[in-house]
Amino acid sequence: MSWVKITEKRNPVSAEIDHKSTRDILEIINHEDTGVAGAVAEALPDIQLFIDDLLVRFQGGGRLFYVGAGTSGRLGVLDASECPPTYHTNPAMVQGIIAGGYDALVCSIEGAEDSLDDGAKAVLDYGITEEDVVLGITACNSTPFVLGALKKSKKIKALTGLLICNELPDLYYVDHIISIIVGPEVITGSTRMKAGTATKMVLNMITTTSMIKLNKTFGNLMVDLKASNNKLWDRGARIVSYLTNLNYDNSIKLLKSADGEVKTAVVMNKLNVDMPDARSQLKKKQGSLWKTLNNPEIV
Repeated sequence: MSWVKITEKRNPVSAEIDHKSTRDILEIINHEDTGVAGAVAEALPDIQLFIDDLLVRFQGGGRLFYVGAGTSGRLGVLDASECPPTYHTNPAMVQGIIAGGYDALVCSIEGAEDSLDDGAKAVLDYGITEEDVVLGITACNSTPFVLGALKKSKKIKALTGLLICNELPDLYYVDHIISIIVGPEVITGSTRMKAGTATKMVLNMITTTSMIKLNKTFGNLMVDLKASNNKLWDRGARIVSYLTNLNYDNSIKLLKSADGEVKTAVVMNKLNVDMPDARSQLKKKQGSLWKTLNNPEIV
């Protein structure tokens, strides 16, 4: 039965890969990877519909939860963990749930994905409500932990989605299905390869597009950045310098006076206001730096 699934089929291109040279193996893998972006492109309409619904929930205070097992779960946790330093989000806004818990991030926990009840329990443990969004991630489309979480989420009226790399399943409790058909893996069933790459691309699209629409960028600049280490202080200072024409040293000083908040620093400089006023101006414009600079409130 499992061999019906696309991700479990043998790939004829790599059928004799164990007889190949190192260079030949690399070329086979690389050739197979080239089709991933095209497969993602075919699913853009479905990805758009999911993001549009997700944005409504975000704007109403809802949260996004990724639910997965193994590679899929790790990719969800990875994408969620990168939102706070990149976009200054509350860590609760995007969260990753992995079968087996956080120990499963570094060790394979056999059997953790096989329980529908454990998936449903995770939904309750994380306090998911009807305001939230739950995106299940499973290359094969049948992981019990993920399906159990989605079924429970739908019961409590959360918005549900499923990201897969197989044919569309008929699941009444899933509002959005995103199917990325990347074909059989180079190593049969090794979904950390093409399926994992496709999953990473889609998750990047979901959070990046959402953050852009939530006014966390100015053009393609990461202006909602909160400086928290040397790399981010440097990046933040360079963004401030670009937008204010201050030199690097003065940009660092301004950024420090704004508690490491790039948008706040830029507004302080451009509108000649202090930090509380800059934050107030941004809040009135829903965090949009463009609207704040081009249509400021009279202080």
